Amino acid sequence: MISNEQKYVLIVINIYEDLIVHCFYKIISVFITLVFCSTAAFALEDVKVEKGSILSLKDCITIALNNNPNIKNARYNYGISKANVNIARSEFFPTIGVGTGYDFRATKTKQTTSNTNAYSVEATLNQLIWNFGKTNARIKMQKFYLIADQYEFDNTVRETIFDVKQKYYEVLAARATTIINQAYVEINERNYLRTKAYFEEGIKSKIDLVNAEVTWSDSKINLVKSENAYKNSLVNLNNAMYLKDAPTYSISSTEGFNLKDNVAPVDLAQIRKPNDTAINQIPVNVVKDAKLMTSVEKLEILTDYKIDEFPYTFEECIDIAYKNRADLKAFNSTLDAVKENLLYVKRNYYPEISATAGYGFRDTNSTNSFNVGVNLSTGVNVMNQKAKVDAAKYQVDIAENSLNQLNQDIFFEVQNAYINMVELEKQIPLLEVKVRQTYENYELAEGRYYVGLGDYIQLQDAKVNYNTAQRSYIEAIYKYNVARAKLESVIALPQSVTITLDEGRKK
Repeated sequence: MISNEQKYVLIVINIYEDLIVHCFYKIISVFITLVFCSTAAFALEDVKVEKGSILSLKDCITIALNNNPNIKNARYNYGISKANVNIARSEFFPTIGVGTGYDFRATKTKQTTSNTNAYSVEATLNQLIWNFGKTNARIKMQKFYLIADQYEFDNTVRETIFDVKQKYYEVLAARATTIINQAYVEINERNYLRTKAYFEEGIKSKIDLVNAEVTWSDSKINLVKSENAYKNSLVNLNNAMYLKDAPTYSISSTEGFNLKDNVAPVDLAQIRKPNDTAINQIPVNVVKDAKLMTSVEKLEILTDYKIDEFPYTFEECIDIAYKNRADLKAFNSTLDAVKENLLYVKRNYYPEISATAGYGFRDTNSTNSFNVGVNLSTGVNVMNQKAKVDAAKYQVDIAENSLNQLNQDIFFEVQNAYINMVELEKQIPLLEVKVRQTYENYELAEGRYYVGLGDYIQLQDAKVNYNTAQRSYIEAIYKYNVARAKLESVIALPQSVTITLDEGRKK
């Protein structure tokens, strides 16, 4: 026979078991949603970097979008804002309370001794009916913050894509400069060997031989510098993709930066201090069997280079930027959020209407109790509330000022990027002509020098001018590609590879 006390205890246990089971299944369902749904939504095509791989610009962008911790943080911030919306909505949901207790009392007098055992079960329900729009304002505020975080995610993706493009073009430019300086070492080596042969025959003077040797040494120093700049550019590219301990791979040329050898090797596996023997050696495989030739070899680093006209005018770029920029949309949503926050703070002056219901049972004399009520309550510290309203107004002013500043910054960013791109677009054909002219001048100067009609200074000037013209040409093309990528970024032009909060597939 089960006693009343045991019945009440079993009832309470069953209530708690139901609550625990409900919560357990709720947690499991949320976990399954996060694991399976989120993974499918956020997964971008995986690009594996293996030894000997040749990566395109799109591959590098994909790797960066998958690895960049800033993008992950932006997604986490979005998840927090989404939870904050649900927290704000929860104020309209009832609050349920369940409790149980056991009370034992022993009373002893001179005449009698009595013990009292009392079991109790209580349940309460509190429901907000209306608080004059305060909760609605808070929900709207959190929704606007949610929208802002979504645009912040898009803006982080935009900045990541531009960063990878810039570092990618930097590697190609550094690679081209290294090839130019390598060829310049070969030119000066051949010139030194020829001058040495002429000196031994008594045709050239000692000063010409010394100058040729000094020029050759200077060219090797410049080659070492360019190789160092090339390795640093590789480090920057790996950093932009967040690739640590990357194997030896290569990156391919782009349509706007087409290297003659088509690929730039990326090898940072061995970074160590060279020994004395290595320091005195030429850092690349220059021609060891250089012949005494008077003809100049023409070096063409870029093949079939052409500039594709940018499809938008400056005015169209401004309109596109104001329409597409995610950070501008984020600032607009933030302004809407702080305006709703101002309403929320102001409405704290208003009272709150709520309903309550409760049930209690005590086994002492089988006492049952039930209560229902509607409450109107308010409690305001006037001075504190006024200060909060003033602070909320300042937040609105700050948001409006920040939005106006961003509008101006976007205009100047677009203007600066457009001017840079157009200016470099004009320079590239002129520099291409200059490379051809300096090459022809170098041919003439070398021919005149070795038949005795020109002096060494003219020859050296011609060599330097040719080498400088090539490097200036490469630098201008690099800057043009970066300027064009910058303009595409500041106007938030849609990219062929991107990632969103809702989907991670390649577009």
